[in-house]
Amino acid sequence: MSSLNLDDFTDLIERPDGGLRRDAEARRERRIVPPGSLGRLDDLGEWLAAAQGTAVVRPVERPRVVLFAGDHGVAALGVSARPAGSAHELVREVLEGARPVAVLARRLGVPVRVVDMALDCDPGLFPEDVVRHRVRRGSGRIDIEDALTTEEAEAAFRAGVAVADEEADSGTDLVVLGDVSVGGTTAAAVLVAALCGTDASVVTGRGGLAIDDLAWMRKCAAIRDALRRARPVLGDQLKLLATVGGADLAAMTGFLLQSAVRKLPVVLDGVVAAACALVGQRVAFRAPDWWLAAHDSGEPGQAKALDRMALEPLLSHGLTVGEGAGGVLALPLVQAAAALAAELPEKPAEKAGQQEAEPAETGTEKTGQPAAGAAEKEDAEAAAE
Repeated sequence: MSSLNLDDFTDLIERPDGGLRRDAEARRERRIVPPGSLGRLDDLGEWLAAAQGTAVVRPVERPRVVLFAGDHGVAALGVSARPAGSAHELVREVLEGARPVAVLARRLGVPVRVVDMALDCDPGLFPEDVVRHRVRRGSGRIDIEDALTTEEAEAAFRAGVAVADEEADSGTDLVVLGDVSVGGTTAAAVLVAALCGTDASVVTGRGGLAIDDLAWMRKCAAIRDALRRARPVLGDQLKLLATVGGADLAAMTGFLLQSAVRKLPVVLDGVVAAACALVGQRVAFRAPDWWLAAHDSGEPGQAKALDRMALEPLLSHGLTVGEGAGGVLALPLVQAAAALAAELPEKPAEKAGQQEAEPAETGTEKTGQPAAGAAEKEDAEAAAE
């Protein structure tokens, strides 16, 4: 029997400080730009104030990209455009700086951390800091067997918690969370369909490297079969991750929940992160208040999950590559919101007082029309004459 009680997260996770968010809203009203003129940047700034626990937003200076990696046995069915068991090639390219996420992160000066949870390769291919949390070599084929044993699912979840603690303890002030996987979008779609009560066809997308129609039909069938196995365990989120998730997805769920415990904001990239967030919401309903959705990847499962959590993507660029690239693209927007919230000056108090007093002193409205009382006085004088 598992010693891990996910219900504890319900008590441990608090919402971002609502009082400080209201203080930030009041500051917005006093700034030199008209309220609402900065659009979502205003909302982002207020969200950051509440998440950081301060009315005056601090700059986002130590962000990090964290990518959980794994292979999924369901990829053997031809549900992905990439060969089954080839996620280690993508990880190698990320570490060598040759993937989009690595290029973008390098340009922005953001470090990238890859955590191997279930790559189907010799662990000796990668440095110790990449492989030290690995749970197993590949995850099971979820249409016919469990992705993990209960013990493996718990180990993966705890690994995600440990990584969140490491990031929070090291001073990371915001995380872009993504995955590097082959077959991961299939497992993610199963989780979303199960938790939202929808059919396979509603959540089946084309994946990061788009698949053709035949592969889409195979993917839809695999999700349908896995859903049959997922529905009986919907009441136990750890068992659900073991049955139809995978080591990388279990770790990402643990990471998200512990980040919320540690009050560490997270930017979600893509459908896999969204699916894990949806599991996290089922565990602790306050947790999504600590997360942002980076972009719309075009995956129907992601759209379904974000809608369920009431998270609106910051960007919509048709980016399907995954691996955290969309999250890194959204990062400058978050940093811009922090800078504007902290550095825009407020209107001088005396000027604001003069503007408020002007209508009373002149007897006219701001439109230049006579005030109602003045007009009635003029009419009375004319009648007397």
